[in-house]
Amino acid sequence: MPDYIEHNNIFWKKYQGALIPENPPHVDIDLSKKEQQELLEQSGAWFLRWPSDWDTEKSTSWWYVIKDDFQGMEELSKNTRSKVRRALKRQKVDLASAKEIADEGYEVYQQAFRNYDTFLKPMSRKEFSDYVLSLNPDYWEFFACRNAEDGAMTAYSQNLVMDHTAEYKIIKLHPDYLKDYPSYALIYTMNEEYLQKRDMKYVNDGARSISHQTNIQQFLMDKFKFRKAFTTLNLTYRKPLKLVVSSLMPFCSLIGKIKARPFQRLSILLTQEALYRQSQKSKQQ
Repeated sequence: MPDYIEHNNIFWKKYQGALIPENPPHVDIDLSKKEQQELLEQSGAWFLRWPSDWDTEKSTSWWYVIKDDFQGMEELSKNTRSKVRRALKRQKVDLASAKEIADEGYEVYQQAFRNYDTFLKPMSRKEFSDYVLSLNPDYWEFFACRNAEDGAMTAYSQNLVMDHTAEYKIIKLHPDYLKDYPSYALIYTMNEEYLQKRDMKYVNDGARSISHQTNIQQFLMDKFKFRKAFTTLNLTYRKPLKLVVSSLMPFCSLIGKIKARPFQRLSILLTQEALYRQSQKSKQQ
């Protein structure tokens, strides 16, 4: 697993200056203050972020979007059932190899960015291929959705499979094929595979997004009976960043209106800090 640090059986991944656990969110993480600082020093990350109090009954500002049961077509609305059936006639969904995604998935990945409102930039074709092929097959699986007529890849999902759970880590949909409902075929097939055939604890689409606008999590809840599993958000900063974040919090809304890339990054940090404060307040109530 590239760019990972293992500490007490927890895999930590450095991403966008943060160190975030890659283990499923229900796994307990117990870090002393000393261990937190050691992880920051070892990784060079600017902050740690991790969840606790998994699936608490309290509504909090931090959650994961999960599904822990599967009732087939019967659990879906009439409209969603119709779209799933139509999609499965027009699309073919199968487990795919990393090489298949590396070779065929870049067009889907690149075109998907057309629908994003984000400061993040897409990888080059070589970066994409190198990244996909570097993933450890002990933990990563791929599903590919292809057009039944010509075999063109219309969507794919990159899934992290650990501790009898699956996280739909990255889902990409080619915008030119959306009329054929590839997302319906892909999600239904993966839910069936992991929850019914493999009887996993749950599948999830990760924590709430703060880096870009996305409708996928609301789509999963509305159409496929996913739900919010509330947790407590925990953050630990390096001291210089902590001072910056604390001093700029009063200007959070103003900074969020500035479109320049450095300010967008800063806005995400400040939004995250606001969610952290709300989450910690909920825990104390």
